[in-house]
Amino acid sequence: MADSPNCDLKSLSPLQLFERVTEQGEKVRALKAGKAPKDEIDAAVRMLLSLKLSYKTTTGQDYQAGLPPRDLVLINNGTTKEEDEDFVDPWTVQTSNAKGVDYDKLIVRFGSSKIDTDLINRIERAIGQKPHRFLRRGIFFSHRDMDQILDAYENKKSFYLYTGRGPSSQAMHVGHLIPFIFTKWLQEVFDVPLVIQLTDDEKYLWKDLTIEKAYEYARENAKDIIACGFDINKTFIFSDLDYLGTSTGFYKNIVKVQKHVTFNQVKGIFGFTDSDCIGKISFPAIQAAPSFSSSFPQIFNGKENIQCLIPCAIDQDPYFRMTRDVAPRIGQPKPALLHSVFFPALQGAQTKMSASDPNSSIFLTDTPKQIKTKINKHAFSGGRDTIEEHRKYGGNCDVDVSFMYLTFFLEDDDRLEQLKQAYTSGELLTGELKKVLIETLQPLIAAHQERRKQVTDEMVKQFMTPRKLAFEF
Repeated sequence: MADSPNCDLKSLSPLQLFERVTEQGEKVRALKAGKAPKDEIDAAVRMLLSLKLSYKTTTGQDYQAGLPPRDLVLINNGTTKEEDEDFVDPWTVQTSNAKGVDYDKLIVRFGSSKIDTDLINRIERAIGQKPHRFLRRGIFFSHRDMDQILDAYENKKSFYLYTGRGPSSQAMHVGHLIPFIFTKWLQEVFDVPLVIQLTDDEKYLWKDLTIEKAYEYARENAKDIIACGFDINKTFIFSDLDYLGTSTGFYKNIVKVQKHVTFNQVKGIFGFTDSDCIGKISFPAIQAAPSFSSSFPQIFNGKENIQCLIPCAIDQDPYFRMTRDVAPRIGQPKPALLHSVFFPALQGAQTKMSASDPNSSIFLTDTPKQIKTKINKHAFSGGRDTIEEHRKYGGNCDVDVSFMYLTFFLEDDDRLEQLKQAYTSGELLTGELKKVLIETLQPLIAAHQERRKQVTDEMVKQFMTPRKLAFEF
């Protein structure tokens, strides 16, 4: 019955809709666990999204697993537009819009604040230089309490940076570089410590990996992160599987968070069910703990009042909404956040990148020839069907993946604007735009590969050894 499209959803009560969504969610999980055919899983996911939209239309509330509707008042009998069908959580990002997720609506839904011109100008005044292109172009678009970080910095009070990586595969793709490129810039302009969490424990819990393979991926991913150019004297990279067993400060904070978050709350935030393993249910506390400086006594000399700034993609925000709620109750400052947009797959912004699909993105191991082939063959185009139509009507940069990638990686603002104008007017053809992207990414990836070759196992060990950094606290 859960999949029946003939049932009139409008005739169901909010509680009945809630039960339908829950039932369909369980079906999706079962299909994925059973490695069902992709088209069958996709159909089940579409039905789940449709049911969730019907639930929100009826109740005015987002569906939260384990939390039935608080108020059974019918607020809207209208239909929901297709472009509203965005679904974002820490594991799933789906949209039906070729332009990608509607980030303005996501800001409203998550309750964060938009990074506006005033904040960007204030950052520029604080650091005395031009803001990073990710800020100038809205790639980092949302924040929580960045104004407090700037207050602290302007008053000569220190803070620290925390970001992370879930090592689910040996090879990282260019999208994985985004938080590290930006975090490196933040570290350099503010001159602050940085901790990088490798959640190999999470990947063991969620993926079909052995614990040894998850740890191996963590160390391989660490090499790519180090190759971004982080300063070993200011950066600590740690594997959860390693660090949790050696740091009493880290584990104490995990336990404090665990005590102050109920099972019902974690189900509501993350959609966990009674059939999920207890490791998944307890994991959010592990991702929360690096937000507190006392988790790193060797760096901060045991101080508990150093505020944390977390650059991350917006899908990770649920972890830190939970963290910010808990922080005052355990005597810790709330972490501040900077949220980035999602990096689009080559096939389009409404498609999710997958490490199992080598054609969904450009990987850091790709050769110049592979980069050229992937972009020419797979990069979704905003151009017209024929050259004549393209010359007459122009291309659409809002959906063109090559232009989207250039927005991330082309440093020159004037050049980017010239390309946009030329493509929109029809002067620049799709093949020519792809050529610009190829010529931008090939040297970038080649340079990264050369730096990675210089990263030895000994260097990884040094970065991942708990130690004092080049700061006094």
